[in-house]
Amino acid sequence: MTSAVRSADRPGGPGAAPDGRYRFRGLARMEWAKLHSLRSIRWTVLVSAVICVGLGMLVLHYVPGQWATMNAADRRSFDPVNSGFTGLALAQLAAAAIGVLAVTSEYSSGMIRATLAAAPGRVRLALAKGAVLAAVVLVIGEVLAFVTFFASEAMLHAPVPRATLATPGALRAVLLAGAYLALVALIGLGTGLIIRHSAAAITALCVVILLLPALTLPFSMSVQHATQKFLPEIIAENSLTAVKPIPYSLTPWAGLGMIMLYAAVVVGAGTWLLARRDA
Repeated sequence: MTSAVRSADRPGGPGAAPDGRYRFRGLARMEWAKLHSLRSIRWTVLVSAVICVGLGMLVLHYVPGQWATMNAADRRSFDPVNSGFTGLALAQLAAAAIGVLAVTSEYSSGMIRATLAAAPGRVRLALAKGAVLAAVVLVIGEVLAFVTFFASEAMLHAPVPRATLATPGALRAVLLAGAYLALVALIGLGTGLIIRHSAAAITALCVVILLLPALTLPFSMSVQHATQKFLPEIIAENSLTAVKPIPYSLTPWAGLGMIMLYAAVVVGAGTWLLARRDA
């Protein structure tokens, strides 16, 4: 990560408070400069885009050939929008990793000491990190969601039903897919603030996102239905990106609210620890 910060945003410049420390605007510019300089994040975005778009196209590519052998119930429940976002399961891990690296890269390089010296207001610093990260990943996520939607739907042809943005629920599903990636990135940011180690934080998120649903499998179906619907990955698959309602799942907006709550709790805990621990 580069340590260069534009002179206008250095303490004492236009982005600084009268005492020479950063205002929120200066902090946001500083965080953008640091985030933009991370090569690992650029590669993570590129790989996640290829996976998300590619998997969506691959899954829907095979549907026309299988349509004739599908039973009536499977045809009625087929949701081209939801199926096209199959790659979101892996893209969410990339978003989480971006959030983690936005914090832990400073700890691994030792740059966090310089950051805290320039911005001793740690709560404001955490808010600036979160705001910049959320804005960046939201833009990337929405672009990726729309590209995935159009690319995957292009794989379908008659007699398989295709979706357009005018299809009831389709635009909402695409928008929430992008928003979900931004919220997962914030969860990654909070986890990074709590653990402060890249590998450990990413591993913890992989366990929560991917393994928790599997841990419910030994239990009865009623227990699975009652618990899985509150887990992030299941919310993304069965609520946010679903156009046709899936039984035993949260509604799309309830699912969004649940993910927002998770992000607020994790970022809040990370901010609290940042304000109370030494660098």
